Amino acid sequence: MIEVVTSTDGSFRVAATDGTHHGVMDEPVEKGGGGAGLSPQQAFAAALGGCTAITLKMYSARKEWPLEDVKITVTIEPADRGDPESTNRFVQTVELIGDLDDEQRERLRVIAGKCPVHKYLEGPNTFEERLVERAGTE
Repeated sequence: MIEVVTSTDGSFRVAATDGTHHGVMDEPVEKGGGGAGLSPQQAFAAALGGCTAITLKMYSARKEWPLEDVKITVTIEPADRGDPESTNRFVQTVELIGDLDDEQRERLRVIAGKCPVHKYLEGPNTFEERLVERAGTE
């Protein structure tokens, strides 16, 4: 479970925690935020890229392959809301650094699509929002 709490200073900055680890998200300055952290969309892209990189490092370590580093860029191209056939598009570019042969590189390309976040995105997904009413503080 992740808890996200807004800042009390009137900004868009939010703090996210799992009880042990903490992170900050904010809107960029040009959108009225303070730029104190990744935007929620950037954090989402970072989750996909981070999960993919970790999955590739774990897999190559288990296989004892010479993967030295992984660099990933993620771009999210939002769907055209005016087109019912349009979908969000996630473009992930993976750079594998190390003395890998072609077969190992191809296998890692396949493994990149098997990280848990990638599987979440493939669905099926459902969303449930619950509103909890609390009295304001005095």
